[in-house]
Amino acid sequence: MIQFDQVSKRYPGGIDALKNLSFTIAAGEMVFLAGHSGAGKSTLLKLVAGIERATAGNVLVNGQNLSKLRASQLPYVRQHIGLVFQDHKILYDRSVLDNVMMPLDIIGYDRREALRRVRAALDKVGLAGKEKTAPIRLSGGEQQRLCIARAVVHRPAILLADEPSANLDRAYALDIMELFKSFHQVGVTVLISAHDETLMEDYGRRILRLREGQFAS
Repeated sequence: MIQFDQVSKRYPGGIDALKNLSFTIAAGEMVFLAGHSGAGKSTLLKLVAGIERATAGNVLVNGQNLSKLRASQLPYVRQHIGLVFQDHKILYDRSVLDNVMMPLDIIGYDRREALRRVRAALDKVGLAGKEKTAPIRLSGGEQQRLCIARAVVHRPAILLADEPSANLDRAYALDIMELFKSFHQVGVTVLISAHDETLMEDYGRRILRLREGQFAS
């Protein structure tokens, strides 16, 4: 569950990225976040992930009030969240398998179980058989699939995606959206931001529309 209670975010210099937002996303729900570039979509997702702190208001994720947690407590919350952001943060000096393995290495998973999970995640996103491939040899769509595999390998309760279909042609974009739908169908809470509302409208899900840090009517 994700809940914002009168949340605002102001950056240094007096820049208001979000202004007094309140909404709730139920556990297991799939929701889209729409808005132009600079509307506040990325900031909202970073608040959910605990990457940024709200300036005012309360951000609750899985019953935890992130606004009241110490910095040392945030990594535990993030263990239950999968992140797919625009800057892929792919490690190009490591293989596909090693990139997906990274979150499990950080958590300290048993190596045998970690390998099983990595291969299952790669199979789920259509990259089975490419474990030893260098990421630079993947297409743009395949690199996005790699990022999704890395985001879900630890089986998070919440999956956040910031413009996951950006820079992809429509066919690839639809494939990526279908992947997120498949995770939602097994109970994962999914929140996806995008600027192309035509991709969202096909799914009949709730759309939260942002304009200059506030919800548009």
